Amino acid sequence: MSLYKNLVFPLLKRIDPEKVHYLVTDVLKVVHKIPFIPSVLRSMYEVNNKALEREVFGLKFKNPVGLAAGFDKNALWIDELSNLGFGFIEIGTVTPKAQPGNNKPRLFRLVKDEAIINRMGFNNEGSVKAAELLRLRKSKTLIGGNIGKNKVTPNENAIDDYILAFNDLHPYVDYFVVNVSSPNTPGLRELQDKEPLSRILHKLKELNAEKASQKPILLKIAPDLTDAQLDDIIEIVQTTGIDGLIATNTTIARTPLQSSKEEVENIGAGGLSGKPLTKRSTEVIRYLHEKSGGAFPIIGVGGIYTAEDAIEKLNAGAALVQVYSGFVYEGPSIVKNICKGILNQ
Repeated sequence: MSLYKNLVFPLLKRIDPEKVHYLVTDVLKVVHKIPFIPSVLRSMYEVNNKALEREVFGLKFKNPVGLAAGFDKNALWIDELSNLGFGFIEIGTVTPKAQPGNNKPRLFRLVKDEAIINRMGFNNEGSVKAAELLRLRKSKTLIGGNIGKNKVTPNENAIDDYILAFNDLHPYVDYFVVNVSSPNTPGLRELQDKEPLSRILHKLKELNAEKASQKPILLKIAPDLTDAQLDDIIEIVQTTGIDGLIATNTTIARTPLQSSKEEVENIGAGGLSGKPLTKRSTEVIRYLHEKSGGAFPIIGVGGIYTAEDAIEKLNAGAALVQVYSGFVYEGPSIVKNICKGILNQ
């Protein structure tokens, strides 16, 4: 029996999701000040086994299970989250300037579907602040920097925002993720089109080449792309020479869901994540992997709750996986359970 699923989560789900997020992370921060707690948590949640190690885009991951962007937008809880067994943690989405995001409420649970809808809108403290916090961290866990453009920046100037965030975070992250696929910033997904996307990625590759140490650059894509658009993405990866993809972001689709149509309509716009995304994200991973002949690494994300979910994505062609909604619904044991399942398969 899972204590979290049967006792903790039923209590937490009574509270507004965004308030719960900060309540839980505040508690995590406080308990970590108790001297023996970090080592206790590591003993409870880490699975250390050489068979779990992965080398992907030149980086060595202690296990293939990461925390997706969106949970720790500002790099506030890196040291604390690192003690829950994650093989890597992705911060962000980070924009150059701080911005409040969309109006509240903007985070919603669909409990019957074990899903989340969010329209956060890249709320974050900006890339300079994130860089400062990353510089102070003690954990050696690999960190990804997920970067995006500010809401007020027109698309024709979007490249400038990606450059600023890239330069600010470059000394402090292990890899980058270019986010042009969130549905919650107006017009952002238009940057997934071939010409603007190629321009952004080419420029970041040029900047990267000028640095003393190069960092892998990945692209995060939407699950709502057609096969023709996915073919374009494969071509873009190959022509720009970026290091891989993250598949997938949240979806704007709303079917099939167990929650009532009225409940979903009352929530309104936003990106859907969680179990309803499991099948589609795996389909996208498999299509990209097979169509490209495995030419580049893919990080699989979308509806991973169990070891079976993770293994399905790895078998479809993912080199690594990330969790977010599964972490919320399953609790802190999710990484340990997935790692044990991978070892036992």
